[in-house]
Amino acid sequence: MPSLHSFSMMWPFMLWGLALIPIVVGSYVALRGRNHWPAFLMLLGLIVLLLAMTRPRAILLLPSRLETVMLAIDSSGSMRANDVQPSRIELAQAAAKAIVQEQPAFVKLGVVSVAGTAALVQAPTDKREDLKRAIDNLPLQRGSALGSGIVIALASMLPNAGLDVDKLINPEESAPAANNPSNTKPNTAATPKVKLEPGSNTSAVIVLMSDGQSNMGPDTIQMARVAADLGVRIFTIGFGTPEGTVLHAHGVSVRVKLDEAPLKRIAEITHGEYFRAASTTEINKIYQSLGMRIVMQKHQLAEVTAILLTLGMGLVLVAAAWSVARTGRVL
Repeated sequence: MPSLHSFSMMWPFMLWGLALIPIVVGSYVALRGRNHWPAFLMLLGLIVLLLAMTRPRAILLLPSRLETVMLAIDSSGSMRANDVQPSRIELAQAAAKAIVQEQPAFVKLGVVSVAGTAALVQAPTDKREDLKRAIDNLPLQRGSALGSGIVIALASMLPNAGLDVDKLINPEESAPAANNPSNTKPNTAATPKVKLEPGSNTSAVIVLMSDGQSNMGPDTIQMARVAADLGVRIFTIGFGTPEGTVLHAHGVSVRVKLDEAPLKRIAEITHGEYFRAASTTEINKIYQSLGMRIVMQKHQLAEVTAILLTLGMGLVLVAAAWSVARTGRVL
């Protein structure tokens, strides 16, 4: 609904038409009309029609059209932990497939696997079976580079954003050589061509599914700021429990815990939202909540003349029909 302070008029001079209202009221009184309620509705309808002649505008909250969703799924070894049932990775796969299944047909989705390195395993597509197959076949590998996953997802959905993926993922390789002091050109890999307000890109979204542990690749929070500069929101879903569990692999035992802090920070920086998935039964609840937030709404100045015309004509017709039904004539 528009707020009252957002209304404006393209033809405010047409407000002079409201001067006819006292004349109409005076004529009704002079004729000693007795159909007061129909007359009141008729008068209200005429006022609305006269206001429509000013070509009013208002700032409306309208749903935007989402075009691409990138699913960045943590496929590191810690995701095999079963502190949530059946396991973190299986729960993440179920959540990913639920998101794929419920998105409108026109929305394209892609899948990024995030382990020691990040890789695009399915480019954005509207073929749901290809997406589900890519999600089911994610291999678990050592290491976790959530920052790299964010970069790969951004580059896949926004190929014209001007991001230098290699420099973002391997910044040390692009640093000026120590023996070449003349090489002082700044690294602009993280600077998009056009810097947007965080969360303002209404067509692209990243859903990052992870236990929050990242030990490789570029700084996760810095890469979240890159996404924010591109206006891309990142919704994060955490898998696991804060107390964690002991994972046995390759003769080594290590306790792996859900680290919610970075996931919450990523969502905060990019104007997304954080969710925690503790069981299969919560996946549907998370998706329903996530679905309402993914389809972002935006404020847009729009002419509302047609709305007022429809309302005004409706009031006039109702008043006329009411009066005819009571007295056999219009007022």
